[in-house]
Amino acid sequence: MRRREYDQEIMTADDFRRIALSLEGAEEGSHMGQADFRVGGRIFATLAAQRQGYGNLMLTPELQADFVGELPAVFIPIAGGWGRNGATHIRLAAANEDLLTGALRTAWKLRVEKNKKSGSKSRSKSKAPRRKTARKPA
Repeated sequence: MRRREYDQEIMTADDFRRIALSLEGAEEGSHMGQADFRVGGRIFATLAAQRQGYGNLMLTPELQADFVGELPAVFIPIAGGWGRNGATHIRLAAANEDLLTGALRTAWKLRVEKNKKSGSKSRSKSKAPRRKTARKPA
């Protein structure tokens, strides 16, 4: 964590990672070459836009609207369909530790609750076996 001149915290991708991995059952994975954070094998946050200074949170559209409405300089809907479904950028340089921790905990808790509702258990890291199909005689 770095400090601004007026002694306010500036969050970094390393802070995002540290906080995400401090949540119970959280693991770091990779999706399309970018770091993601999962619980029960399902993604709750990513660092896919860290080069632009963002962390990404998987929220509901309603929570996204609340976060963006309260702090529009910090929370930004991700463009397109992902954003319409609740995926939200958090501007790391505009967040402090408490805000980032709360936002990550919210995304983590949503994922844990969804996993319980769907009865989802951790996905296997190996690919699902291929289904055999009958061959036609030659």
